[in-house]
Amino acid sequence: MREIRLYNTLTNRLEPLDPLHPGEVRIYTCGPTVYASAHIGNFRTFVFQDILRRFLRSQGYRVLQVMNVTDVDDRIIHSAAAAGIGIREYTDKYIRAFLEDIDALGIEMPEELVRATDHIEDMVTLIEKLQQKGFTYTTDGSIYFRISKFPEYGKLSKIDLSGIQPGARVDVDQYDKENARDFALWKAPKPGEHFWETRIGPGRPGWHVECSAMSMKYLGDTLDIHTGGVDLAFPHHENEIAQSEAATGKPFVRMWLHAEHLIIEGQKMSKSLGNFYTLRDLFAKGHKPSTIRFLLLSVPYRRQLNFTEDGLMQARSSVERLRNFVTRLKAEQFAAGSNREVERLVETAENEFEAGLANDINTAVALASVFDFVRDANTAMDRGTFLEQDAPRAVAAMEKFDAVLAVLADRDDETLAKLGFSRPNQRMPAAEIEALIGERIAAKKSRNFQRADEIRQKLADSGIVVEDTKDGTVRWKYK
Repeated sequence: MREIRLYNTLTNRLEPLDPLHPGEVRIYTCGPTVYASAHIGNFRTFVFQDILRRFLRSQGYRVLQVMNVTDVDDRIIHSAAAAGIGIREYTDKYIRAFLEDIDALGIEMPEELVRATDHIEDMVTLIEKLQQKGFTYTTDGSIYFRISKFPEYGKLSKIDLSGIQPGARVDVDQYDKENARDFALWKAPKPGEHFWETRIGPGRPGWHVECSAMSMKYLGDTLDIHTGGVDLAFPHHENEIAQSEAATGKPFVRMWLHAEHLIIEGQKMSKSLGNFYTLRDLFAKGHKPSTIRFLLLSVPYRRQLNFTEDGLMQARSSVERLRNFVTRLKAEQFAAGSNREVERLVETAENEFEAGLANDINTAVALASVFDFVRDANTAMDRGTFLEQDAPRAVAAMEKFDAVLAVLADRDDETLAKLGFSRPNQRMPAAEIEALIGERIAAKKSRNFQRADEIRQKLADSGIVVEDTKDGTVRWKYK
């Protein structure tokens, strides 16, 4: 296994990955809060997490990833009450949509996808441990974590606690990210709100205790990696550390990885600015899942990503270039033999690809190695120095890259059709395309160039790109 170094937010430095259980990496991922559809900023983080797990697996690690679904919080309770339905019924449709969205983007399912409402008992048990150890107090039926009892509070976010007032507390799940407050572990029910009857009284869990209880249930008291967006570092992840380590007396997470924000055309994404997009908003605008995935992974996760229309167009061209290269490798006829220089190109690309990802999942370096290889291999083909036995080796390399990137397989139209999106015009059947290409070849042989040009234009108007190769073969593809 190659040494993998990741940037740990807890220590603010690159550190070698050293799993607690040799050969197995245990990862907890903050998943969606399902009060509405996830937006593309969320998916920037989820795609990063997918690249991480795919790369770890490519290096021979077993991966045990747990992702939570927060299906109870203030916004969900209020929205469900306004709709006159239970929170389970309200959140089910958003969970289904989320699962469809991650499938559309080629994001692998975690080994465990867990709902908060299925783990109330685990949360109650964790709160009881904290009560027994003196980390809590109760006010008006709600149970709070007293952060003054945990001296290391703030070690992840590096927040200044000097101005905190003893006993200051917060009851809502979303609050001022500049100020630390005692936070609710268990919230007393309000009139008309959903609640659970438990050993610690009626109510519902606070947001932060959900992740601690579920992550430790499936991954143990100490996790190898915890991932999430940078906006979750405080207060959410800081509170997770406090309550988890207070309960167990052990380090909660060895490495914290946080993905930076996504912005739209240089601006913060906001509904008021009209630049707030869900994945399906982009599908409706004609963008393909593979294009969106490529753009989301193209910038290293710790750098802010500027999501633009130009970027989407470039991403689409990049994906097409990779797919066209693999098509050429499989379709073109090459002279017999092999070229050691081509083999060196493959070895260099594979080494640089892995080295880039091993250095804090630097996707920019990894992608550069792939496109350098595509350029050099295409040049060798054009010169006639790319030989028959080089092709399978090059194809295997591209498949190795795509085990992490997941953009080569053209399942875009199938995926969009499953979600109810379709192309403006139906594709011309492949058999009809082949027949027209055969007619065009015959027209060129008989020197009927006008007819050949007419056929080429007809194909172009139908979204078909025709490419004539030097060896006389013809390739085609859908735009």
